[in-house]
Amino acid sequence: MEQVIQFILSGLSQGGVYALVAIGFYMMWSATHAANFTHGDVFMLGAVSTVVFGEIGVPLILAMPLGIAVSAVAGALIERIAVRPFNHGPSSIGWMLTTIAIGLMLESALTATYGPLGRPLYSPFAQSPIRIGGSGIYAQELLIPAVAIGLMVLLELFYRHTILGRAMLAVAANPTAAGLMGINVSRIALIAYAMAGAVGALGGILLAPVSEASSSMGALIGLKAFVVAIVAGISNARGVVIVSLGYGILEKFIEGYISTAARNSIGFGILILLLLAFPNGIFGKREVSKV
Repeated sequence: MEQVIQFILSGLSQGGVYALVAIGFYMMWSATHAANFTHGDVFMLGAVSTVVFGEIGVPLILAMPLGIAVSAVAGALIERIAVRPFNHGPSSIGWMLTTIAIGLMLESALTATYGPLGRPLYSPFAQSPIRIGGSGIYAQELLIPAVAIGLMVLLELFYRHTILGRAMLAVAANPTAAGLMGINVSRIALIAYAMAGAVGALGGILLAPVSEASSSMGALIGLKAFVVAIVAGISNARGVVIVSLGYGILEKFIEGYISTAARNSIGFGILILLLLAFPNGIFGKREVSKV
């Protein structure tokens, strides 16, 4: 029983990381029906930037928002130079290639300057484990899914009760109609990508104290988060978080009862089967085009 509790708690922590990155994909897709395929590297950039700011003497309480700001700016720049010029319609896929290329360049540049090895980020919540049902886990790890769920709630409130949020919903529903109503669709897309970058950076910063910040930490996490978002139904924030947490738990059970090597192959296999069973995503809705 203790082992099962351990798998669930660790899985919720890992799933929380996927959720924070997947929420970014949800925000970008809702605004532009495209995404930054290097979002995992933007997630990594937030963690690495925070570590670097800390190493040069910036207090942690300031280093964290600075790291988030760096990723927000990176997300906005990627939207302008790598997504917008290549996203001219439903059949446009150039943004996939450009964002992947930027991700490779960013990771290579940071490996050359920051170094290939991970570096720790201090957190008072990752100093000693707490015991829950006989299982041990750092408070920092429990903080990750809690932040993901809290952020999902805040995001839904933001979309429903703020002018900017409602403008984003209008653009997500019909960008052409939103533009005719006076909404600056281009600006909304820029803001959405910046917000997605900030959320991704928050995930990286929360993960860094329990898994060191490195230049290679984002690629696989970004890929998994995107696949999870698609399986959940990328236009449903609540579904994205639920499936992300569930997938994190699934991975831990695969690791514990089979092997770490089987985690990715079996995990992705299950995601593919789910996508075959739910082509529009588990929580997605079929899009109907009226002519």
